Amino acid sequence: MLYTHLDGLREYAKTRLSRVLRETGGTPQARSERESYTHMYTEDIAKYDAAEHGLCFGRIDVQGGEDGKHADGEDVRYIGRLGILDEKNDYESLLLDWRAPQARPFYLATPAAPDGVVRRRHIRSRGRTVTALHDEYLDLDAALEHGDTPSAGGVAGESALLAALNAARTGQMHDIVATIQAEQDAVIRSEHRSVLVVQGGPGTGKTAVALHRAAYLLYTYRKQLAKSGVLIVGPNSRFLDYIGQVLPSLGETGVLLSTVGELYPGVSPTVEDSPEAGEIKGSLDMVKVLTKAVRDRQEVPRTPIRLSFDTYALSLDRKIATKARGRARSSRRPHNLARPIFVSGVIEALADQLAEIIGSNPLGGANLLSRDDLHDIRSEMRADPGIVAAIDSLWPELTPQQVLSDLLASEERLASAGLSAEEVAALYRPDAYGQFSAADAPLLDELAELLGVDDAAERERAKRRWRKQIADAQGALDILTGSAPQDLEDDLDPELLMAYDLIDATQLAERQNHRRHETTAERAAGDRTWTYGHVIVDEAQELSAMAWRTIMRRIPNRWMTLVGDTAQTGDPAGTESWQEILEPYVANRWRRTELTVNYRTPAEIMRIAHAVLAEIDPEQVPPQSVRESGFEPWARQVDEDAVLEAVRTALEDEDGPGTTAVLAPARLVAEWEHLASPSVTVATVKDVKGLEFDAVLLVEPAEILADSSRGMNDLYVALTRATQRLGVVHSAPLPEVLSGLPSATHC
Repeated sequence: MLYTHLDGLREYAKTRLSRVLRETGGTPQARSERESYTHMYTEDIAKYDAAEHGLCFGRIDVQGGEDGKHADGEDVRYIGRLGILDEKNDYESLLLDWRAPQARPFYLATPAAPDGVVRRRHIRSRGRTVTALHDEYLDLDAALEHGDTPSAGGVAGESALLAALNAARTGQMHDIVATIQAEQDAVIRSEHRSVLVVQGGPGTGKTAVALHRAAYLLYTYRKQLAKSGVLIVGPNSRFLDYIGQVLPSLGETGVLLSTVGELYPGVSPTVEDSPEAGEIKGSLDMVKVLTKAVRDRQEVPRTPIRLSFDTYALSLDRKIATKARGRARSSRRPHNLARPIFVSGVIEALADQLAEIIGSNPLGGANLLSRDDLHDIRSEMRADPGIVAAIDSLWPELTPQQVLSDLLASEERLASAGLSAEEVAALYRPDAYGQFSAADAPLLDELAELLGVDDAAERERAKRRWRKQIADAQGALDILTGSAPQDLEDDLDPELLMAYDLIDATQLAERQNHRRHETTAERAAGDRTWTYGHVIVDEAQELSAMAWRTIMRRIPNRWMTLVGDTAQTGDPAGTESWQEILEPYVANRWRRTELTVNYRTPAEIMRIAHAVLAEIDPEQVPPQSVRESGFEPWARQVDEDAVLEAVRTALEDEDGPGTTAVLAPARLVAEWEHLASPSVTVATVKDVKGLEFDAVLLVEPAEILADSSRGMNDLYVALTRATQRLGVVHSAPLPEVLSGLPSATHC
């Protein structure tokens, strides 16, 4: 019955969308309404299609309910991906959206605090076929009556949860709506309206919680967030691909997913920074460096610039430029917006200089040139190529890409901006002019603030284009008007409407200029100044101080959810303290909560990882694993020239369902691309932040440890990516922290 209603909703939306798309003409208000309806019905169809898989996944029987009563007097509530009402039966609820308040007991009820729930049922399905049911009785009397004993633990739906955890991975993350646990639910539904920090060790479900919080907020605060949108920032593009289907499966398609490196529109990272360069670029010291780099482009001539205007010789000297520059800088406007002040100052001085030459009164007294004469001279000077070129050489109009490219390609400019010799050597990049790294995006964003955009000329060009479009449209209507035979004018039916009776030139131009409807996420992606209603940052510990400045510009209301684990910080410019990062922006208006249960990593692997965590932060309490996999981690030492063969052998032993990651130093990853397949990923630790695999083969951990200033953090991340099995292949001796790994003579 639920799928019958779902099909009906889908067909209704498709019919309405088809009808709206056929409609044309009308007032501007009518066209705006059609656009809104098009957007709404398109989103509805996407939502209904996404809900097809696992539409209903749960049920709770609540004692003493008044609605949905069965014969035993219990309130029966079915829980699903979206809400469905029975329009033929007083809009009775057939299916509760998992985010609705009435659905919350499905996630929170325990035998110790059943909240009126007598039974919780987990429903597993494939397509439209139910494949398994699991009933969990929370009332002791009801449990005994059905021959069941309720678990006293804090895990809700233990059987369904373990089935999900033990299932083979597919390379894409799935939602957890059927298995959300109480501590996760508290984060998802948190009403905190400033910055909420969710600290959690590996496998605690931080990413899943963050994504489900996005879906919950869009459900609860639809009006506030529909126009401004939600931004989710992830550590890398592989991670975004991994989580890309979660929100659509929950019926939410209007969220923008991005890395920090992609937040600057029109620029994609194409080069890789060295760790030293990345750390320098991530430091707040770069604000001063970039400010100085921009000021260095506001020059005064060392020697006078000789100019010729209308056969007269003029001189643009240091005094004129310095005075004009002082006026422009004192306006405290960004570089490009202050440029017109500099231009005016130079033009005025040159016009006065010319007036002294051609307007001097031989009899003494006032200059012979009138105010109108001077105005005309200034206007002509503004269009003179020689004068324009001289002004541009002193105070050019700049783009962020131009300034940063020029800076990184010049040792002289880098040194002039205040960097040390070591920093200059790390940043100097002459062979990649116009190409940028992920760490460059925050620098470009900072430069955009320092430069500003003088769009007066573009606005004028847009006005001229619009006037031309209207003129062209009027010309087309005039042709239609003139095409009717004159001798038929008296014979035409007075009620017969011609094209020019239905539409005017402005409406025709608007229709020709009409763009396809863009979602909020699409509009936001192309607008650097867009501000979001809510921002979620995953692996937040990886962001540099400069990256945080970029993020904060996009969320002035400071309503954010940050998920991460400072013990897993791998970026040299990353953070080890939430307080240090957040206090400059929100003072003490932030709250920290913690996820303490490890759902991903089996206890066998976590026993090895605990020793690494103790080295990173002895005071941090490791998350507790909810299960054991039955597979003990192993280590195998081989000769250096036999490492690849040992990895191949281990991969053959892993031949089966699920995914395997080979995590190795960067030099080996580049050589071992041939090992990759749909089920095998060959990557550095940095590239698998936030991901999980059924099995992990860790190669040369001592080298991974030595390759980075945060090598111990990288090692901790690598050890905790596996959901089932972990193996280590090495030629160099194991680091001391891995001494607990049992040796294996074969894989």
